[in-house]
Amino acid sequence: MNKSELRQLIRERKRQYSNQALEQLSLAVVSRLMNHPRVQQASTLLLYYSLPDEVNTHECIEQLYRMGKTILLPKVIDDGIMEIRHYTGAESMQLGAFNIMEPTGDLSTDYAHINLAIVPGMSFDPSGNRLGRGKGYYDRFLVQVPQLYKIGMCFDFQKVAEVPYEKTDIRMNEVL
Repeated sequence: MNKSELRQLIRERKRQYSNQALEQLSLAVVSRLMNHPRVQQASTLLLYYSLPDEVNTHECIEQLYRMGKTILLPKVIDDGIMEIRHYTGAESMQLGAFNIMEPTGDLSTDYAHINLAIVPGMSFDPSGNRLGRGKGYYDRFLVQVPQLYKIGMCFDFQKVAEVPYEKTDIRMNEVL
């Protein structure tokens, strides 16, 4: 199965669930994330502000922020580039590229201080291979921080035996 076919398969699987069902499924995944030792130990985390068909990260982002952790979120610029900005509360989010809520906080370029990245994906396999949405934003960013520990996050029905990958695809250290 190629990447395009796998994306289509995952889209079909997602359509089998109502928004309410996805919210319920999100609770278990987010609980595993919040109890993860690396999340507990990290002071600076790169997360993603979820789309409606992704594991909902909105509340966990706010909770981690209230705990005093530095939260960084991606903001799409153009030409396949994303920058990383500080999250400063839900009120600082605004609608950005691709109708994704994006942070308006200060730009972060000190990638060496990021302890952990939580990365979304269309699909993951047991080896940590990730299938994104096809634009390559995360792969282009993550190649700049090879030492960063990366946790892929998705619903269980998005996990497959094998994700097709290329040399430019960045592998996750683990998948929740």
